[in-house]
Amino acid sequence: MKLFLGLLKELRWGDFSLLSLYISVLSGVVVGYQYDPAAPLYSVSTLDMLVPYGEYFRSLHFYSSQLFFLFCICHLIAIFEKTVDYSSKRWIMLTATLPVALLILFTGYILRGDATGFSAGMIAEAILLDIPYVGKNINDLFFSISDNGMKRIYINHIIGFGILWGWLAWSHVKKYRVTFNRHVILSISIFTFSILVAAPFEPDHLGVVYIAGPWFFLGLQELLRYLPPILAGVVYPASFIVAIAFLQKKHRLFTPLLVFIIFWLFTYGILTILALNR
Repeated sequence: MKLFLGLLKELRWGDFSLLSLYISVLSGVVVGYQYDPAAPLYSVSTLDMLVPYGEYFRSLHFYSSQLFFLFCICHLIAIFEKTVDYSSKRWIMLTATLPVALLILFTGYILRGDATGFSAGMIAEAILLDIPYVGKNINDLFFSISDNGMKRIYINHIIGFGILWGWLAWSHVKKYRVTFNRHVILSISIFTFSILVAAPFEPDHLGVVYIAGPWFFLGLQELLRYLPPILAGVVYPASFIVAIAFLQKKHRLFTPLLVFIIFWLFTYGILTILALNR
């Protein structure tokens, strides 16, 4: 375990995450140029089948985005020991980049407009509308699929959430200088993998009654089978985000929070395994 943690701290996860972000943004420009939020399914189908190298750039955007999020998690774990002197505000802003990055990934799934994306969007909208008093306002701000289709999500994906993530992370990421030539192996690996493995796209699920959502929300999808939406889709994930936001060694509740986070991750892992086996 100590060897693993030592390796985790030695690798330059921050560089890896920023490099993946650069590739995601650049490939996203190509994909976004071809995308029409008024006809999402047709846009993605056309991109894959008719636009030269369209499927490749969509795959490059998809996989680099996933790596960006995963590397961010590794980076946060690796630098945790160094954040002991961070102010509470700075730590909260840094940890808040994770749920915002997750929202960017999630809206990307929805924008595909395929069976998985559309279903995920409608589930998210239903959860938000179940929140008393403010649910409709939050949904109108972030999703509003029923009233506006993919337009609101498209704007938030390419502008709103991106700006929010940049604002939250800027004081931290401005210290890093990342170039492609310093990470040739990682760059080539991302480019090559995107050639060999196409990004998922599922235009229909004829005869299928169960649709698996994005990998990072499989646990929540499973939990929705047992608990009301407000508990499974809001309280449960929010409790983890709040716990992370206050997880500093100088905090008097550090040990209970750490135990809660470990327990939360364990239960979420079990729920994800159950969802994968359906």
